[in-house]
Amino acid sequence: MTGVQTCALPIWLKLREPFDRRARNRDVLDAVYAAYAAKTAITIADLACGTGSTLRTLSPHIKARQHWRLFDNDLSLLARAPESDPPQLQVQTIPIDLNRDLEMALDGLLDLVTTSALLDLVSDEWLERFAVEAAVRNVPVYAALSYDGRASLSPIDPMDEAIVTAVNRHQRTNKGFGPALGPDAASAAVARFKRVGYTIVSGEADWVFGPNDKTIQHETVAGWAVAAREIGESELDVAGWLARRRELIAAGCSSIRVGHIDLFAKPAGMR
Repeated sequence: MTGVQTCALPIWLKLREPFDRRARNRDVLDAVYAAYAAKTAITIADLACGTGSTLRTLSPHIKARQHWRLFDNDLSLLARAPESDPPQLQVQTIPIDLNRDLEMALDGLLDLVTTSALLDLVSDEWLERFAVEAAVRNVPVYAALSYDGRASLSPIDPMDEAIVTAVNRHQRTNKGFGPALGPDAASAAVARFKRVGYTIVSGEADWVFGPNDKTIQHETVAGWAVAAREIGESELDVAGWLARRRELIAAGCSSIRVGHIDLFAKPAGMR
C-alpha cells in the first residue's frame, strides 16, 4: 500500500479489494490464464496473501483443479481466507515470516507463485533472492499491484506534489524486509527476472477513485498525511492539506489516481 494504514488491516483490505480487482492489468491476467489453460491441476503459492484476494480474483478463471498455499505472517488474516471447495479448489493456509523463510514457501511442487501489493515493501536484496529462488525452481511469478510512485489528485492542491514526494520517501523505509524498494519495485523486479532468464509481460494497474469513492479516498489521504509526518516533513502544513482534501472528498469533487504495475514473469521455454 502507499502511505500508512489508518484503519484496522482487515477493514483496509476489504475496502481496497474491489479497486484492486478493477485495477489489475487485463493483458497480464490474460497471459496468466493462457499459461494454464491446458492444465488439469495446478499448485499455487500466494505470498503475503492477506485474506485471499488474489485467490478470489484468479481462481474462477482457471479451469484446472487448484491447490492454493496461502502464506502470511498474520493469523487473523489467514483466518479470513477462502475455504476449500472440493474438488475444484483446495486451500491451505500457512503462517510464515517471508523475510526469514522465503525458501520454505517456495519448496515443493509449484506451478505458479503469486503475490499482490508486496514487492514495493521488500528490499532489493530480498527481491534478488526471490528471483533467484524462483528461477532455481523454474516457477513462473505473477506479482500484482506494485506501487510505482505515480499519484495524481483532482482538483489540484498546491501541496499535492510535496505530499506525494514525502509518501514516496516513506515507501522506501524499512517495512520489515530491510530498506524498501518502494516506487522502484516494479522496474527492479523486471530487471531481476530478466537477469535470471525470464520473459516478462507487464502493464499499468492503477487505482482510480472517482468522486463517489469517498471512503477509500478518505483512507488514502489520511494515510498519506501520516506518512508525510512520519518522514519528518515538518515544514509542510500537512494538517491544512488534509483538511482541504477532505472537504473536496466530502463535497463529491475529488478524484485520485494511484499508479501500480502488474507483471507475469515466465521461465524461458514456457508457453
